[in-house]
Amino acid sequence: MSLGFGCLGSAVAKPLAFSGIRLIDGRSAEPVEDAVVIVDGDRIVAAGPRTAVAVPSDAEIREMRGRTIMPGLISDHSHVGIVQGVDVGARNYTRENILAQLKAYTDRGVTTIMALGLNGAIMPEIRAEAHAGRIPGADLFGVDRGIGVPDGGPPQAMIRVSADQLFRPANAEEGREAVRAMKGRGTDMVKLWLGDFGGAVPAKMQPAVYEAVIDEAHRLGLRVAAHVHDLEDARAITKAGVDVLAHGVRDKPVDPDLIALLKAQNTWYIATLALDEATFVYADAPAWAQTPFVRTALAPDLKARFDDPAWQRETRASAKAQAARDSLAVNLANLKRLADTGVRIGFGTDSGAAPERVPGVAEHRELALMVQAGFTPMQALTTATSKAAELLGLSDRGTLEAGRRADLVILEADPSKDIANSVRIVEVWRAGQRQDGASPAPGASATSR
Repeated sequence: MSLGFGCLGSAVAKPLAFSGIRLIDGRSAEPVEDAVVIVDGDRIVAAGPRTAVAVPSDAEIREMRGRTIMPGLISDHSHVGIVQGVDVGARNYTRENILAQLKAYTDRGVTTIMALGLNGAIMPEIRAEAHAGRIPGADLFGVDRGIGVPDGGPPQAMIRVSADQLFRPANAEEGREAVRAMKGRGTDMVKLWLGDFGGAVPAKMQPAVYEAVIDEAHRLGLRVAAHVHDLEDARAITKAGVDVLAHGVRDKPVDPDLIALLKAQNTWYIATLALDEATFVYADAPAWAQTPFVRTALAPDLKARFDDPAWQRETRASAKAQAARDSLAVNLANLKRLADTGVRIGFGTDSGAAPERVPGVAEHRELALMVQAGFTPMQALTTATSKAAELLGLSDRGTLEAGRRADLVILEADPSKDIANSVRIVEVWRAGQRQDGASPAPGASATSR
C-alpha cells in the first residue's frame, strides 16, 4: 500500500521501472550494470539485471542510462533539535526545527536516522508522524532522553539541554528507574554516556550504574548504546554487555583483547569519524566544503562563521583542533583493524549534536573518511545502508530488493568508482515517494532520460 505523502511528491500510482540504471543494491560487492528496479506503491517489487527482471505491462518506464541507484543512507547515530544555526540548547527542540532537520537529511540522501538521545517530549509524536509518512524528511527513530552522569557527561555547558531531555541518575536504582521511564515512552534504544570528555567533567558513570542500566534495559527488551572515547572505557562497557559502541576508540590502538571481546559479545561499533573531522576541517576550507552541496546546507550564521578568517585562524591553532586531528588518526586506524577482524560496523556521525556536524553533509564525509581508512567505496556504502539497517533491527530497508521499502537515491555518477560521487544526487525517494527539494548535482536534471 502506498503511503499518503500528499505534497511530498508524486505518488507511484502504477508500477515504475527505472531502466538501464547502474544498481548498487546495498548488499553485493559490485554494482549491477544495465539494471532495472521496479517500484510499486511504497515497495520495491524487483531489482536486478535487465535480462532477469520482467517489467509489468502497465509500468511507467524511465530510462536512466548513465545514472546510479542505491539505497537511502541510514544513520545509526545522529541528533535532532539540539542545534539551530550556531546556537545550541533546549530552545531549539521545536517541531519546526526538527522537521527542517529531517528534511535536510533526506535532501542529501539520508532517508532514516536514529536520534541517539537528548530528545524532548515531542519526539514520540514526530516519530509517529515520520513512520506514517505524514511529514517530509527522513524517517525518525530515537532514544528517549538518554542517561548521563550528575556533574559529568554529557557536559551541560556543551549541550545545554533541559531536564526533560536527559536523565542523570545518582545510583543504580535511579538508573533502573530511568530505563523504565524511557521504556514507558516507547524509546527505540537506551543511550548512556561513559567517560569524562577528556577531563572536561569531573566524574565518569560508575560501574554500578551502567551495569544496572544495561541489565534493566535487557530485562525490558531494549538494547543499549554507549558514548565512549577511550580504550579502557570501551573495554569496560563491552564487558558489562553493551550492545553498541556509539563512537570509535580514539585514544589508543585497539588491542586483541577488545577485538575478541567485541566479537564474542556481538557488539556493534560506530566510528563517527566525521565528528572529529568536523571540529577542525571547516577552518581549513577544503574544496569539498565550498561546493553547492555543502554551502546550501549551512545556515547563514554558520556559513559566516566558517568564512570568518579570524575564526579559521583561531580554530586551526586551538588545542581542541589538534586533539581532534589526533583522535581522527587513531579512529581511522582502529576502524580498519576492527573491520578487517570481523567486528560488526555500523554507520553514524553524531550529526546534529554540534553546529559543525551538519545534517546530511556529515554522512557523506563519513563515507569519504571510511574510504580514507581503507574501505572500498562499496564496503563503505554497504555499511551505510544494509549494515546500518541491521544495527537498528530494521529488516524492511537498507537494500534494493523485492519486498523492501523504496527508499532510494539516484546519482548522476558512480560512487563505487569514486566515493565523492555520493553527493551527486539527482533524486531521493522515501517509501515510494519522490522527495521534493533534494540537493541536485551541479548541472543535473531531475527528469528521466
